[in-house]
Amino acid sequence: MALLLSFDTSTPHLAVVLSEDGAGIASRVQDDGRLSHAEKLNVLIDEVLREAGVALSAVNAIGVGAGPGSYTGLRIGLSAAKGLCFALDIPLMALPTLDILAFELLQQRIAEGSGPLFMPDTGDLAFPMVDARRMEVWTHAYDARGERIGSGLPTILDDAWAVSVLGIGRPVVFGDGADKATALWQRHPGVVHIPGVRPSADGLAACAAAAFHAGTFSDPAAVVPHYGKEANLTRPRS
Repeated sequence: MALLLSFDTSTPHLAVVLSEDGAGIASRVQDDGRLSHAEKLNVLIDEVLREAGVALSAVNAIGVGAGPGSYTGLRIGLSAAKGLCFALDIPLMALPTLDILAFELLQQRIAEGSGPLFMPDTGDLAFPMVDARRMEVWTHAYDARGERIGSGLPTILDDAWAVSVLGIGRPVVFGDGADKATALWQRHPGVVHIPGVRPSADGLAACAAAAFHAGTFSDPAAVVPHYGKEANLTRPRS
């Protein structure tokens, strides 16, 4: 059994979890909109370890949300993860934020007794969505087996997109990117919108366990965040 410390700072939702074999032992979540990840991350890590009665030196690997998402948030999380991995000489797992979201929905549905995320014979397609501002999101599809299809790309949520995905299966949308488009889903009732899903502790624990057992590790010296798109930089006025 491996002790995994995982955290995600890629969105306004901050989550930290210590887990063993996919099951959370202790966790902390902050979603108050204050965007204080730099201030709170290490505090929450310490609280989680203290609650579990586990020394940092006992952790076997670090999992971190690697994007797409907030440029600043991703740098905060990955910098902390790299520092811990170098100091403890343990593996780093860079977890795609959209994967964490998909695992979170799966864990919620299991907890509610509603079965697996998809039924293999229904043709469901899941679209976890991370807000990229305005009506843009980062998303990609997961098939009926829960496997990713293609890569996560910036996508404009509009009627044309809804019509296009309705033509290939029953789409299930979730995440803060999906929650901002409720008017669009009301116009397209064939799209199943599950509100309130965030890349949180249960999804982190399950995603980290899958990565650890698959041996999906990253080189702490080389790994970089997956920003999703280039930053929109402007020159300050002189």
